[in-house]
Amino acid sequence: MSILQAIVLGVVQGLTEFLPISSTGHLRIVPAFLGWEDPGAAFTAITQLGTMAAVLLYFRADLWRIAVAWTASLTDRSRRSELDARLGWYLILGTIPIGILGLAFKDQIETGARSLYVIGIALIALGLLLLLAERVGKRERKIESVGLRDGLLVGLAQAAALVPGVSRSGATITAGLFLGLERADAARFSFLLSIPAVVLSGGFEMLSYFGDRGLGTESVVPLVVATVFAFISGFAAIAFLLRFLATHSTAVFVIYRVVLGTIVLALAASGTIS
Repeated sequence: MSILQAIVLGVVQGLTEFLPISSTGHLRIVPAFLGWEDPGAAFTAITQLGTMAAVLLYFRADLWRIAVAWTASLTDRSRRSELDARLGWYLILGTIPIGILGLAFKDQIETGARSLYVIGIALIALGLLLLLAERVGKRERKIESVGLRDGLLVGLAQAAALVPGVSRSGATITAGLFLGLERADAARFSFLLSIPAVVLSGGFEMLSYFGDRGLGTESVVPLVVATVFAFISGFAAIAFLLRFLATHSTAVFVIYRVVLGTIVLALAASGTIS
């Protein structure tokens, strides 16, 4: 992989990780459009550590409060009803489904699930589901009202993002909207929930990646470059989306997903991309 390819894919990863349009899908589609090789699921997982650094920095105050309150609640029963303590448990419990399914279907995710047909269909299907959530969701609940049921259901939705094209943020924001959360609060909970899953998967893939290939410069430099650019563009994407959803619907993302999914299916069927 050249440095230019690493920069392009890093920016793509950062922008699409938090927008509900699928980072894994775009990291498969963009190389196909440009005639590059598929960077693979391991590359995607490792560069996601850059976007996780962005979300850790952006939500550092929230995460510190959650960590302190959750830790204190382990020994102090009176603090277990606090929002931050509860959020700590919800983030842990909501990560379990994607952890179990990710390990169980690791081989399928890295091979057959990266089919352009699967990605195209997933883009369209989740786009239409997001549209339905916009129509039926009441959008009257704040993050302060999130409970155990919400954490588990959004966690299950996050597991669907193991299929490239679904989108981690897309699936969890959609679930949040169905549960009646306001758009910005659904996005905020989505970003917080993504941290444990992506840090664990990225760390696991990094150990596996370098264990198989060694620490040669040809492997390390493009990954570092891509991860740095994923961090920069990811931070910008978080700030943009939270401001955008405060006053706008997700309609533009629905349209984008359906149009892109249709184009991908048409080009794949015609043999133009493979």
